[in-house]
Amino acid sequence: MGRLDGKVAFITGAARGQGRSHAVRLAEEGADIVALDLCAEVETAPYIGSTPEDLAQTVKAVEQLDRRILARRGDVRDSDVLNQLVADAVSEFGGIDIVVANAGIVGFDPLWEVTDEQWQEMLDINLTGVWKTAKAAIPSMLERDRGGSIILISSLAGLIAYPQLGHYNVAKHGVTGLMRSFSVELAPHNIRVNSVHPTSVDTPMMNNPAFHKVFVPDVETPTQEQVKDTLIYLNGLKIPWVDPIDISNAVLYLASDESRYVTGTTQLVDAGGIAPYKIRHS
Repeated sequence: MGRLDGKVAFITGAARGQGRSHAVRLAEEGADIVALDLCAEVETAPYIGSTPEDLAQTVKAVEQLDRRILARRGDVRDSDVLNQLVADAVSEFGGIDIVVANAGIVGFDPLWEVTDEQWQEMLDINLTGVWKTAKAAIPSMLERDRGGSIILISSLAGLIAYPQLGHYNVAKHGVTGLMRSFSVELAPHNIRVNSVHPTSVDTPMMNNPAFHKVFVPDVETPTQEQVKDTLIYLNGLKIPWVDPIDISNAVLYLASDESRYVTGTTQLVDAGGIAPYKIRHS
């Protein structure tokens, strides 16, 4: 038996990276999946976006586990898209038990150099999009009256501040506040709400030239190998980054009945990164 048998999980940003990993990990434990991804470029994101082919790979991976998946291209900034997908999921699967608001972008600039467009798009996707995702799913969860689990993917940058990531820090801190607000409002309905805060994760959002350049500015086109030592310095454990599965295992715990009394928490998967940060900046 799986830890999520009979459950349905709605995951955004599911085409690749953490989102695909979450979809596969929850499917491995018996969940059927509702997947959403933009599958297109984001104008202000300095790296290549996901594609329809990426989403098709997620569908294939879930189906190979003999689980059902309803996958759709769409934007978390569009409430009509989210509401329609939730309605279709309720019609096809009977309801939604788990929400993983994972979709997000990153960008790099000093705050005073961030353009209005960069600022707005960051907040629209990374914060408002998270709110809209949860907002779309919650009414059906309340009507079903079976409780549930909502997991908001924040970042270590949702608890501390990194330089060159100001608008990202702000959005991810907002996700933390959103989680806390949802958790107190939904607790009477037995819907738990928690956030997950990773350090650097080896995904296309991190493993790209724009990200590498922030940490090795003197190299024209630095590689992931060249940023390794800098990223190790940011963590407590002597590793440069974690893998998507490490985040997915935390998501699985929060989605399962093993965390049935856990709500309103900030789940760190940071390789001890918050501890040395506090020491260095004390």
